[in-house]
Amino acid sequence: MSAFQHPVTVYIEDTDAGGIVYYVNYLKFMERARSEWLKQLGITQSALLDEGIQLVVHRLECRYAKPARLDDELSVSAQIEDHSACRLTFLQVVRHQGEPLCHATVDIACLDAASLKPRRWPSALREALSA
Repeated sequence: MSAFQHPVTVYIEDTDAGGIVYYVNYLKFMERARSEWLKQLGITQSALLDEGIQLVVHRLECRYAKPARLDDELSVSAQIEDHSACRLTFLQVVRHQGEPLCHATVDIACLDAASLKPRRWPSALREALSA
């Protein structure tokens, strides 16, 4: 499956007093890219919650190379690196003008919202993963 790309503009609320993106906001940008990827597949977070499914970050490894700045136009990728019955591993990169600023490997687990125990991916997502 090829990498999904999501555009992000850096606003003042994303930065510190010096106009540099605050480190945790890269994780928010990545979360938005994964959510938009799901929406592209016809799956929304609210629909998953209605089905009793909760997606959670199980593990995250992130490396920062260069800062993004106020008004930068960024591209955030989300590419599936690996998957199992109830876990997805994404490789995500935030870029500015093609230059990588931040890399992350993010493991997402599919849980039953009531019990918080692992649950198989819903059929629509299983179908997308097998395509």
